[in-house]
Amino acid sequence: MSAELVVAAIQMTSVDDVATNITQMEELLEEAFRKASPRFVSFPENCLYLRLKEGEKIEGLTVSHPAFAQLADLAKKYNTYLHLGSVPLYLEGHLYNSSLLITPEGEIHPTYQKMHLFDIQLDGQAPLRESDVFRHGQTPNLIEVDGFKIGEAICYDVRFAELFSQYARQEVDAILLPAAFLVKTGEAHWEILLRARAIENQSYVIAAAQGGTHQGLRGGTRETYGHSLIIDPWGTVVGQIEKRAPGVTISKLTRERIESVRRQIPMKFHRRLPVG
Repeated sequence: MSAELVVAAIQMTSVDDVATNITQMEELLEEAFRKASPRFVSFPENCLYLRLKEGEKIEGLTVSHPAFAQLADLAKKYNTYLHLGSVPLYLEGHLYNSSLLITPEGEIHPTYQKMHLFDIQLDGQAPLRESDVFRHGQTPNLIEVDGFKIGEAICYDVRFAELFSQYARQEVDAILLPAAFLVKTGEAHWEILLRARAIENQSYVIAAAQGGTHQGLRGGTRETYGHSLIIDPWGTVVGQIEKRAPGVTISKLTRERIESVRRQIPMKFHRRLPVG
């Protein structure tokens, strides 16, 4: 079991074309490894494909898609774990907004399917509906990297604390929250929700985001908030990308920091579940 884990959160400006996004991912991985040697790299929601025309049919992927083989080669090249925040993935005949983990050996594992789908209507803006194409995921999921227990969530999940209470009871070391937050909701809610999740779970939060102006190859545009963050168990921001454009932030997660916070405020001994 490692005492520390070096992680990178990668911010992208993805579009509606897999090949274009793969090229961007390669460039950002190269940038990350010029700065450090992260053992774990987190990409944002919709990293391989971002729908930019609302209502447009999404051509889902399967794990046999050549894009995953390309990324598996990169994981082996850099000897690192690659976490794809989400891709449109077919599993058992259904399309999910799903995370995948690619190991340093190049193994490809679908892991978590987004439970809370983004069906919203902001004042003065067109409605957005993920459920018109995706099926709801059903269960939380943990992954393990060098002995660190990591809980998974995606974007809109951040608003539903009951999901994270399950991770708190399992004493996860970190939570992944890849996202493609809108600018309006990002300005109002992004950082405060992420810091709350870190504080209530006494765990790190790694939030790789989409950021910038997305121009679709087939028309359509979208603005996302960016501001990717890495937050420690005390709620302190230890890594961030302040611009709304592609970039990389790297931080070291340590067991010492996790244990220090939990020793000072031993929440696991105080937690009570409501009855009835």
